[in-house]
Amino acid sequence: MRETGAEKSGTELPHEIPIFPLTGALLLPGGRLPLNIFEPRYLAMVEDAVKGARIIGMVQPQEPDAESRVDEPDLYRIGCAGRITTLRETQDGRFEIVLDGFSRFEILREVEHGQDYRVAEVRFDPFARDLEGLESEDEAFDAAARAKLLIALERFLSGRGTSMNGTGIAELPAGELVAAIAMSCPFHPSEKQALLEASGARERAEILGSLLEMAAFEEAGGGLRRQ
Repeated sequence: MRETGAEKSGTELPHEIPIFPLTGALLLPGGRLPLNIFEPRYLAMVEDAVKGARIIGMVQPQEPDAESRVDEPDLYRIGCAGRITTLRETQDGRFEIVLDGFSRFEILREVEHGQDYRVAEVRFDPFARDLEGLESEDEAFDAAARAKLLIALERFLSGRGTSMNGTGIAELPAGELVAAIAMSCPFHPSEKQALLEASGARERAEILGSLLEMAAFEEAGGGLRRQ
């Protein structure tokens, strides 16, 4: 029987986690997200996280960039949890961290905990398959779906004067391929949320392909840009 992410780590997933609201920051299971931490409340969040399970939940505000205007903006209910796998403190007091995404979660409610950063009671069980690892995603992703996605990516990159030649992205396993493209492309926050909430690699690849094709079409002057 395949081990889940929780079993591999030897720990149970917590019921309460610190959450980091950040517009446009898409973390997916199996993805790696570098972050530059400088606000005092989030410096405290990282310090507390590394004393425990090293887990932080990334979640987007429902209104883009609301976190820059409102202390506690309304959040989407679905986010993704990552473990801090790299942490470096800079000379000017910032933290440079890397989160390795392992599972999506649903926010049940926020809890008071006496700190400036936000903490939520969450549940991971609706996304149990995330904990099986990206290998499980590969099983539902056939050659035709892969080829279609790579064609859409090449058109998208071509419109920006670049290509995927030499990047190695085309050789990635299916789950890693989808996560890498989704996390690196400059989609609208609501589109990133749709990618996050997709049921799995196949549905995420279909959404991703459509977004890439639409962006390539707009870049070529074929339609109005999305707002």
